[in-house]
Amino acid sequence: MFHVLHIDSLDLPALAPYRTMKRPVEHETQGIFVAESEKVVRRLLESSFDVVSVLLPTKWLPHFEPLLQARREDIPVYLVDKKEVLEQLIGFTMFQGIMAVGRIPAPVSLDDALTRSAQPRLFVAVDALANAENLGVLVRNCVAFGVQALLVGETSASPFLRRAVRNSMGTIFQLPVVESANLVRTLEELRRCGVHCVAAHPHATNKTLAQADLSGDCCIVMGSESDGISRPVLAACDEAVAIPMPPRVDSLNVGSATAVFLYEANRQREKI
Repeated sequence: MFHVLHIDSLDLPALAPYRTMKRPVEHETQGIFVAESEKVVRRLLESSFDVVSVLLPTKWLPHFEPLLQARREDIPVYLVDKKEVLEQLIGFTMFQGIMAVGRIPAPVSLDDALTRSAQPRLFVAVDALANAENLGVLVRNCVAFGVQALLVGETSASPFLRRAVRNSMGTIFQLPVVESANLVRTLEELRRCGVHCVAAHPHATNKTLAQADLSGDCCIVMGSESDGISRPVLAACDEAVAIPMPPRVDSLNVGSATAVFLYEANRQREKI
């Protein structure tokens, strides 16, 4: 269900999330996120996530009407006549001018993630990953390669930041997220449950990716863009594994490295 409201300003209190898109901490505190672009908003409407509102140029309403009509909640849809007007209201240039506000779901517990996932389990954990764009790409790779849960460490950015949601292309709506208050303890608990924790570490000297066994229950741990995996988290893993590359290349972008690790895990599981 939905109902339409035509607007020419963002003064309504209900439109505050669109006025404050550059203040993501406020959104996270309120338990909401902003979705941008036709594809991401469409995937949000197709998901089981709660949708708070939709904001778009009037010409786009017919494209979304079937999805809006199928929703269980009554969604306010705010319409502006032209994308250019919407850009003036928001304060920056947008490609399509299509946005929506969703509610961040309750985090999945580690026990739930283990119970819901079929064996061999494939998890990814992130340590101190602060860049929202990189985190969004990592999420997209996780969904592409069948990861069953993403474990977000206490020093990492939220995958529900606006730029993370955008760069995930909405795939975050398909990926269970475990928010860890202490990633070291979470990894130790995984190991007690028989999940092999593998650190993706560019300076590992003992084992390359091709030599690692990723065919059983495993969690691949990815680190930050600048410093990699912290020492305590590295020590909490079963082993550290490197992607072999020439000495003149220090490391791959975390999104690229994640894709390489997950491709190898799928290859070993004969899914590719």
